Formats: sequence, structure tokens, C-alpha cells
Amino acid sequence: MQGERGRFFRSCRGGRCGKMVAMADVPRAAADSLRGLALGDGFGERWFFRRNDEAIAMIRARQIPDEEPWHWTDDTAMALGIVDVLMGLDRIAPVALAGRFAAGYRADPYRGYGYGMHTLLPRLAGQPDRWDEYARELFGGQGSLGNGAAMRVAPLGAWFSADPGHAAQQARLSAAVTHAHPEGIAGAVAVAVAAALSAASRGGSVPEATDFLRMTAGRTPAGPVRDGILAAAGLKPGIGPWKAADILGNGQRTSAADTVPFALWSAAQHLDDLAGALWTTAEGLGDVDTTCAITGGVVAARTGLDTIPGRWLELAEPLPDWAAPA
Repeated sequence: MQGERGRFFRSCRGGRCGKMVAMADVPRAAADSLRGLALGDGFGERWFFRRNDEAIAMIRARQIPDEEPWHWTDDTAMALGIVDVLMGLDRIAPVALAGRFAAGYRADPYRGYGYGMHTLLPRLAGQPDRWDEYARELFGGQGSLGNGAAMRVAPLGAWFSADPGHAAQQARLSAAVTHAHPEGIAGAVAVAVAAALSAASRGGSVPEATDFLRMTAGRTPAGPVRDGILAAAGLKPGIGPWKAADILGNGQRTSAADTVPFALWSAAQHLDDLAGALWTTAEGLGDVDTTCAITGGVVAARTGLDTIPGRWLELAEPLPDWAAPA
């Protein structure tokens, strides 16, 4: 612990890990996944500002919310923390990640963080080595089973796309820093595995949706998240997004089990079409910035953003300079 903590304070002064690699040297799939996550996050966040009936009409008409910027939220802020630590260490070191999350929160606490993070992250700022203790104290001692660990993890999966099993192990470490409940961790594992599989398919044929979901479920710990992904794999072809969200959950309860299956179902239907994936996910409404962040991160790990309409990219809030594409 002390070794990790010392390295963090040397390498991450000001909340930034010292770079062993530049952004240009980050695995292309991971960089694309981060951009896709941020795009989905900002795109999804805009639908909160409309009545549901207005939002659904616009989504079905493929009418983008044409106000700028599409601000990203805590989903992207915490994904940036994960990528920053990976750039410095090429692995998840929990103390380093706890400190990076705390520094990001301290720099900008108004990104839509949930109750648990408003409680946890200020405590981690002073004592990142106590991440395990503090994370387990949340929600009456059961730890968080929310979707926060899942929403930020897709770039990690893409980073370790050569080995989905290793991606799953690193996702567990990244999740446990803030989400001690097994289902919060399972959500992160599922998204990381999906992103790893998506990234590994770059340049090849598009994975079949049912197989993709079953392969993801196969590396997800047993429990409600895994059950939901298997239910997603069993949905009838051609089912509408609103119906899929009604069956699987749309994140309205903010739990991993209520969020991850639908987001991954949407991704699996559109693994060659990032914009189409985001429109499908948005139609489910609910915690739409988070579902779109998950979907965007998974699909962009395969597709990149080259086919995204230019107007979308103009509207999207840029990433920080250090994380911008080369």
C-alpha cells in the first residue's frame, strides 16, 4: 500500500499521473472508447432537459438536441481518471486510482456525481490508502451496487483487449475503489469484457449480437447483472428499444443490474454503428447519460468516431487537452 501511495503522490501531483506514454501512444481502441464514452455521456445528458414525450419524438425522428455544448458528466470524469492511471502505470493500482478520483472530484465536483461519491471522494482525498475501508462503509455497510463503476470502465476493457480475462481482473480492481458491493463490481466487469471483445474485433467481421452478449455474460460474476445480460441475449430479434428497456431496466434505479444489460444490448445491436447505437440507447430514457456512456464506450472501441456526423463532434464538450486525440 505504501509503495502505491508513494508512487501516486510522486507521479500524480495535481491529480495527474506522470505519463510513461503520451496520448498518441495509448492503444487506439482505448482512446476511441474514451471518446465514444464522452460523446455518449454528453449526448445522453441532453435528454434530461426535455419532457419524455418530447424526447422520444425527437429521438425517433433522429433530431439531435442542437444546443452546445453537450457537457459530459461524472461518467467521463471518472473514465479520465482510469485512463490517466493506466497511462502512468499500465495497470490499476487502487491507491493511485482512489487519489486520482479524489483529485478529479476536488477540481470539479459539479459533474453530476451521485450521493455515494459526494460522501466517499472527499474522504479519499486525504487518505487514498483507506479506499477499501471507506468504500465498504457506504450505504449502511453494504457498499455501492450502483452503476458508477460500470459507466467509466469501457476504456479499460479496450486497453486490455488482448486478454478479456485480464480486463475483467483489472475492472474488478477499478470498481472496488468505490463500489464494494458484488453487483457494482459485476457491472464493471461486464462492461470491461464487452469493450475488450469489441476492441478485439476491430478490422474483422462484426460479432453476432447474441454471441457477443453470451460471451460477455460468460466472464461476468454470477448474479443479477449476469442474469440481465443473458436475458438481453434471449430477447427476440427486432424488439424495440423501449420494450427492451422495459424488460431489462434503463438505469432509472441507478443500480448496475438495472443499467448494464440494456446498455450492452444496445451496443450489441449496433457494433458497427456508433450513432445508431446511441440513438437506440437514448430511446430507453432512464439514466440516459450513463446508458449512452456505456454503449458509446463499448461500440467506439471497435468503430472509432470517424463516421459520427461532424455536427455531433462540434456539439460535444471537448476532453481535457492531455486526453485529446493526437
